Amino acid sequence: MADPSSYRPKPGQIPDSPGVYRFRDEYRRVIYVGKAKSLRQRLSSYFQDLANLHPRTRTMVTTAASVEWTVVNTEVEALQLEYTWIKEFDPRFNVKYRDDKSYPYLAVTLNEEYPRVRVMRGAKKKGVRYFGPYGQAWAIRETVDLLLRVFPVRTCSAGVFKRSAQIGRPCLLGYIGKCSAPCVGRVSAEEHRELAEEFCDFMAGRTGAYIRRLEKSMQEAAEEMEYERAARLRDDIDALRRAMEKSAVVLADATDADLIALAEDELEAAVQIFHVRGGRVRGQRGWVTDKVENVDTAALVEHALQQLYGEESGDAVPKEVLVPALPDPVEPVQQWLTERRGSNVSLRVPQRGDKKDLMATVQRNAQQALVLHKTKRASDLTTRSRALEEIAQALGLDSVPLRIECFDISHLQGDDVVASMVVFEDGLARKSEYRRFQIKTFEGQDDVRAMHEVIGRRFRRYLQEKQQTGEWEEETPAGEDAGAGLSGPVDPADEPVATGPTDEEGRPKRFAYPPQLVVVDGGQPQVAAAQRALSELGIDDVAVCGLAKRLEEVWLPDEDDPVVLPRSSEGLYLLQRVRDEAHRFAIAYQRNKRGKRLRSGPLDSVPGLGESRRQALLKHFGSVKRLRAARVEDICEVPGIGRKTAETIAAALAAAAPAAPAVNTATGEIIEDDGAAPATLSSERGLER
Repeated sequence: MADPSSYRPKPGQIPDSPGVYRFRDEYRRVIYVGKAKSLRQRLSSYFQDLANLHPRTRTMVTTAASVEWTVVNTEVEALQLEYTWIKEFDPRFNVKYRDDKSYPYLAVTLNEEYPRVRVMRGAKKKGVRYFGPYGQAWAIRETVDLLLRVFPVRTCSAGVFKRSAQIGRPCLLGYIGKCSAPCVGRVSAEEHRELAEEFCDFMAGRTGAYIRRLEKSMQEAAEEMEYERAARLRDDIDALRRAMEKSAVVLADATDADLIALAEDELEAAVQIFHVRGGRVRGQRGWVTDKVENVDTAALVEHALQQLYGEESGDAVPKEVLVPALPDPVEPVQQWLTERRGSNVSLRVPQRGDKKDLMATVQRNAQQALVLHKTKRASDLTTRSRALEEIAQALGLDSVPLRIECFDISHLQGDDVVASMVVFEDGLARKSEYRRFQIKTFEGQDDVRAMHEVIGRRFRRYLQEKQQTGEWEEETPAGEDAGAGLSGPVDPADEPVATGPTDEEGRPKRFAYPPQLVVVDGGQPQVAAAQRALSELGIDDVAVCGLAKRLEEVWLPDEDDPVVLPRSSEGLYLLQRVRDEAHRFAIAYQRNKRGKRLRSGPLDSVPGLGESRRQALLKHFGSVKRLRAARVEDICEVPGIGRKTAETIAAALAAAAPAAPAVNTATGEIIEDDGAAPATLSSERGLER
């Protein structure tokens, strides 16, 4: 790890002008490329106390061994040079959007003597007109099949075209009227090119004028009683309209625009782009990237714009680009787009109307793309195997942890302290094995003590069930209970959330299987507490680690320094999924428990009194206050309430001290107790742990 001060430029060496800089490692490989309005201010920000830098930035500057820069005249030139160098050097610490698949385009090869309509993927070629991208190749072929009736442009390969020219006979499409057959001279090269250009105009959105021209020709043919020609034109119009219906109108003003939306988390970002031409969605594409550098949404948008339009020009850059956040500063990016197009380009955030609604749709697509990406990544067997191997190697385990259990503590400012246990087997969540705990040995906020209690309770249950099944033998003195040697009582409140494995008598085996790895949500204190609980029980074959959320560091027992896994590590990704699932499960249980407590009343503590009879009592007496003042005989008058139950209710209400009466501060009036008060939970969620 290099010391940034060893290669820091001397004061006054860095110019105070726009430019692009490159960080190189000890092998002279470019690891990061950036641009700046002022090179001096930007580069100086990297050479400061490492503790003040973002973890990703700190990793970059300690990996680098040198820095160099190039001065340019304007910020627009800096933007273009940054994009060129990122493409050339592929730096490891730069955000790079990569297509999650190779999207197909509808292409018209105008660079050939006889232009051809075809499906193309990969890098774009000069002189070829592209439309799309499309989600599926079959969507292109359906559209082309409809349009060839009106625009019979060549679709055959060079070999088929040459063969037909040699034998003087066109292919099948020439015979059925879906090709003008330039190979046998039915049309000249100029006439065929004109057809191809009309095809391009129609695909570009200039549809209204062409259809109106066909409708006029159809009417003229009908007036001249050329009914067969009029019928052909009618069918051509229907074919064009069916092709247009495949892309619904989303913007009524026939706008040409690209809409870009982002969905992101701490590690990854997904971008979705809708290409709208003539008010219709003509194409859609998306990328997913690892956030290897410290960037916000505006910076991600700028990177996406570079990726989209870095090699485009002319009409490929639309008149309007709608984004969720504007780059800072926005002027150089807007000027760069204008230069790429050759005319003014509007870069803005939609605020109202149809464009804002369409942006919300693109945003939902981006969110779904990110979820789908994570799901595929998590379910892939090879990826999961690699993740488990990386965890075993990083933690020094003898074998891969096929069963991982993660524990998390949740509370609201020390109230309703609960814990969760989630289980992952072979890298996948096993929800039937999830467990939840109530912390009962103390009150207040102490995550370390709570973690010690929960780990101890979980593994005491494991040892007890191991004893009962005979898998573990222990010499027990005569007359002593077999479970007495276990450290502490077994708590029956350790609840399963679903039916799991059962024993021979059908009872659930709640804690029958030990994990190879215990993960706790927290740093050194929580890890030490978990290890201490295992040591007290004599368990030495279960590994323990903690995942600290702030810097995503992995802590091991008795280690002063954390294990830092690479941000792109599948092992780190799996540990994060396990930790996040434990946190989600704990929060859900804590909210549910708190909600029940806030909604509870004096009648909830009466044994044997269900919801129906509680409602009947409140309906009969009107409030808990009147029910508390009622005699046992009066309570017996309620349907379903016997004398014994009535006596129990009266005793419970007498024992429960009534709450202080509520007073209307404006009038001084005492507000009657109606037995239940609604609780607002949303304001408390920001205080949850």
